[in-house]
Amino acid sequence: MLEHLHIGRASDLARPSDRRLYRFFEMVPGLLAWGTLILVFVGSYYTPGYAALFIILFDIYWLVKTTYLSFHLRYGYVQARRNMKINWLEKIETRDIYHLVILPTYKEDIAVIRDSLDGLVKSNYPKDRMIVVLAQEERAGSDHNNFIKNALESEFKNIFFAFSSVQHPDVIAGELAGKGANVTWACKQVLRNTIDLPRGKAGEKRIPHDRVIVSVFDIDTVVYPEYFGILTHAFLTTPNPLRASYQPVPFFVNNIWDAPALARIVAFSSTFWQTIQQARPENLITFSSHSMPLQAVMDIGFWQTNMVSEDSRVFWQCLLRYDGDYRVVPLYYPVSLDANLDKTFFKTMVSVYKQHRRWGYGAENVPYYLFGFLKNKKIALGKKLFYALAVGEGYWSWATNAIMLFVLGWLPGFIGGSHFNSSVLSFNQTQFTNIAMRLAMLALLTPAIMSFFILPPRPAHASRWRYIPMILQWLLFPITTIFFGAIPGLEAQTRLMLGRYMGFWVTPKYRRSTSQYTNESKSTNKEHPNIQMDPNLRIGDGE
Repeated sequence: MLEHLHIGRASDLARPSDRRLYRFFEMVPGLLAWGTLILVFVGSYYTPGYAALFIILFDIYWLVKTTYLSFHLRYGYVQARRNMKINWLEKIETRDIYHLVILPTYKEDIAVIRDSLDGLVKSNYPKDRMIVVLAQEERAGSDHNNFIKNALESEFKNIFFAFSSVQHPDVIAGELAGKGANVTWACKQVLRNTIDLPRGKAGEKRIPHDRVIVSVFDIDTVVYPEYFGILTHAFLTTPNPLRASYQPVPFFVNNIWDAPALARIVAFSSTFWQTIQQARPENLITFSSHSMPLQAVMDIGFWQTNMVSEDSRVFWQCLLRYDGDYRVVPLYYPVSLDANLDKTFFKTMVSVYKQHRRWGYGAENVPYYLFGFLKNKKIALGKKLFYALAVGEGYWSWATNAIMLFVLGWLPGFIGGSHFNSSVLSFNQTQFTNIAMRLAMLALLTPAIMSFFILPPRPAHASRWRYIPMILQWLLFPITTIFFGAIPGLEAQTRLMLGRYMGFWVTPKYRRSTSQYTNESKSTNKEHPNIQMDPNLRIGDGE
């Protein structure tokens, strides 16, 4: 069964029947998305009455779903703010839990990496229980890697229980160049050189595996002070903690003041969607920066090295390995990451699109868990059906909902013909679509207000007038949700459907306020902004 945990695509399977089945499952997300959009278009021309009824039902579904999700957003947000005011270290009875933090990096500027490391240093957890590894890529070049390694090891090596830099070889057979391969290599090196080193005459391991929590952080992740405290508390109080991952809320706000309006909307939307997911733990899947037991990582044979979305795939690996006995525990506590930003507006928009296309390619998990569910007879049927429908609906919604709401909702009236346009159904469908769109824009008031409370302090170079576009930017939401949500998601599913598999694309990290760019590793300035949100922050703070 372990070999099935590392399937990257249909061609990895030995049996022809398994390959055909897996290949069909790879096509399912794209077929459902395109089938829906084509049926709405064709139905609007040939059977406009049925198409109008479908659109009305869809509008009702969307409004109910939006109302439901808005309650979860407010709940998740309130819980996160409450948890940020608590000293979690005081609530921990034992501090004999070690934290292994893996920071995968590829050509990022040293100041971006140092910000992440400074967040670890300032965290409220004993540093002699923290193992930090900088996971570099050989393909980044020896000059860049040696500069980063020498500068940061000399600065941080005496702060933590252990601090090291490891370099993932450029070419290993069967690997896809990406984060999964990098963190797997780094974790194995730390096991060999730190955690599993024998101690004493009995030769027992230096650190028991069941006392180590692994946190894999994107390189721009800055932890808030109580992150490891609340993570440790959750680990010690969760029933069967070795069968759970632990998910913080990613706040994409590190450089939010420098990002253009379209990029800000996308960043806030991603933040609020993950906040909603915290309040729906039954739907929660690991995403981006998260933490999990080292024992679980070893039981599944480490992260997959042959696919793109390793951050969510690792959950499915564990769910199948433990016969359904695995879950994600929401921490209701944030970590901060960068909003998408590049040197120019055009490059920023391309970066936003490519990042969300990569996230949308998480649809590669659909064939993985469907195939795994068929092979694993020990997982309860109800759990299989729940995940198949809930996660499948999520990817379907991602690729179709915005297009149907803001574009296709008008099709029956445009192409349905004069006979349909003079009918009562046509009038009612148009009115209902109008109401749905107005309520959709009204629903943006909640995230628009909340966005002010998660803003980091306004930097000196940003005018006070910047608060005005921070409000007006939400009028751009229909544009962002179509062009940086639905379309890249649809493209990703289409690529998977056609067998045009994607590789891992590294998001550029650019901080305009400090003129740092990922491909220019020149800065050694230690005076940089450490981004930490005051849990009592109100609009206008940080002036």
